[in-house]
Amino acid sequence: MGPFDTILSPLYYVVSWLIITFHTMFSQVFPAGSGWAWGLSIVLLVLVVRAAMIPIFTKQIKSMRTMQALQPKMKVIQERYKNDRQRQSEEMMKLYKDAGTNPAASCLPMLVQIPIGAALYGVLRNVAQGHAVGVFTQAEVVSAQHAHIFGAEISQTFYGSGSTTVKIVTAIFIALMCVTQFMTTRQIMTKNVDLTVKTPYMQQQKMMMYFLPLIYVFTGPAMPVGVLIYMFTTNIWTLGQQLVIIRNNPTPGSIAWKERQARLKAAGKLNADGTEIKGIAALVKGAQPVEDAEPEPEPVRQQPKRQSKAQRASGGGQQQRGKGQQGGGGGTKTAPSRGRATAGGGNRNQGGGQSPKKKS
Repeated sequence: MGPFDTILSPLYYVVSWLIITFHTMFSQVFPAGSGWAWGLSIVLLVLVVRAAMIPIFTKQIKSMRTMQALQPKMKVIQERYKNDRQRQSEEMMKLYKDAGTNPAASCLPMLVQIPIGAALYGVLRNVAQGHAVGVFTQAEVVSAQHAHIFGAEISQTFYGSGSTTVKIVTAIFIALMCVTQFMTTRQIMTKNVDLTVKTPYMQQQKMMMYFLPLIYVFTGPAMPVGVLIYMFTTNIWTLGQQLVIIRNNPTPGSIAWKERQARLKAAGKLNADGTEIKGIAALVKGAQPVEDAEPEPEPVRQQPKRQSKAQRASGGGQQQRGKGQQGGGGGTKTAPSRGRATAGGGNRNQGGGQSPKKKS
């Protein structure tokens, strides 16, 4: 056992135990020595591992979104402190801390998958060489060593086998891996990137879209068919996972985000500020489609304010005084006429009472 096997020895036991457990289960349906029993065991291994990694991928998505949002600020820091690497690093770390993110979080899924893929490669390599590894018994090694799927032994490689069938099956798996990897990266570039923000991240994704498939072209022929089954299944899972993420949790400002906003608006699950209505409120409002124009507000009838007894008594007194003033004003109007009549009568009396003086 070489140094590579010594380092991965603990993972050999985990991977081999999972494969043997799944193989025992599938042996109830298929012959124990068939390639389908061993091949489906590898497929189920992928499903279990990737399902266990869903929380890590969720954290990766959040970290990637935060890093995309920080790209403009990062560029400013790089330009401002381009001659002071230490200060630039300090400001970057401060920016990450304030945003509550870690650039390494986006690498966690890959860091987990690489050891598992390497352990699976080591297990199948030892099986192909006829060596018992992990929890494999010698009888199980012989069974897996000669298992065929699509006519090719799962322990054989493109370079190490003289079988034309093995080469064809290997080439098909490599081609499918390249296609699925390209589709995964392309759907991110075309639908899940904010095109209004030009960042180095977009250029990196564009390079990865063409670079990653080439890795399979150069490394795939050296891998056993069983490892290619593992990697192809992993790519299928990743492609489906990205489709779900792009539909339900797209990058703000991207084409997928605009499509999701339109779906939420049509379903009546979008607030005026563009946020999603969740919970019971979404169920209640979901039956009411959101109109393009906001409805005019209905007039609200103003109720009179409630008054206390003192206020009502004060108001009644004021009303009575107002009526009294109005009544007094009417008497004042009639009084002058009577006064004028009296005065006139007095004058007449005075005039009548004065007799003309007799001339002597």
